[in-house]
Amino acid sequence: MNIRKLTEGDYQTLESWWKAWKWPPVEKEFLPDNGTGGFVIEKNGTMIVAGFVYITNSKAVLLEWIISNPEYKEDDRGVAITCLINEIEKIIKDWGYKYIFSIGRTKALIDKHKELGWSVDDTPSYEIVKVLK
Repeated sequence: MNIRKLTEGDYQTLESWWKAWKWPPVEKEFLPDNGTGGFVIEKNGTMIVAGFVYITNSKAVLLEWIISNPEYKEDDRGVAITCLINEIEKIIKDWGYKYIFSIGRTKALIDKHKELGWSVDDTPSYEIVKVLK
């Protein structure tokens, strides 16, 4: 498995993944760097899992919109998710950041974060978004 930066051409694939998982696709302009501000884990040329990194003006970044390939049926999907999170942690640490924050509701992803040593608040919270017109 290897990690690489997302490219302009990856958005269409990610959009199809969101739709397949019955999630509304995240608009490119809502994503960091217009959809290229993140990373993807690949194996043998197949994209498995991706996530986006929002850079802040503090020592923290937001890791968000982790999504996996719904057609990828190998047993190592969990390994790919672990790889994505671990590699992003290393990258942002190298960039000088000290904190990483994420929002989630998928039990498997929350469990994966716990497994990797993240603090998880057991009290549910909600994403609150307003589109400015």
